[in-house]
Amino acid sequence: MKTSEDRIRELAIEAISVLGEGATEYKIKSYIENKLVADGTAPGADQRSGTRAILTTFGINQPGVVSTITAALSECGCDILDISQKIMQEFYTMIMMIDLTNSSKDLRDIQDKMNQISTQLNIKIFLQHEDVFRYMHRI
Repeated sequence: MKTSEDRIRELAIEAISVLGEGATEYKIKSYIENKLVADGTAPGADQRSGTRAILTTFGINQPGVVSTITAALSECGCDILDISQKIMQEFYTMIMMIDLTNSSKDLRDIQDKMNQISTQLNIKIFLQHEDVFRYMHRI
């Protein structure tokens, strides 16, 4: 089942209402993703084939950031379709498009793994299904 843009907009408004003044972009995205997973309409919730996700990360540059993230993705059976990174003095950003088709894990498990790495390296990592990423940037 494909999630409609109207449904995403509806959930975004609901998230803002529920979260109140604490409604950050990250919290709104998490709220929407959790709602879609809970009601079984999350993009790719009932299928694995053709599932793509967008991983964005940023923080203070340090040795091993890219290798730690890519090693974890490899362990999960993910394929990196595209990668872009930029280092500006001590700061870095990276965006990846990942194919989850052959992954032994679902999106939520991979997100949990990325959250562990985020905490371990003291960086920010966001992993979203491609459809959620597209819809969230239309609102």
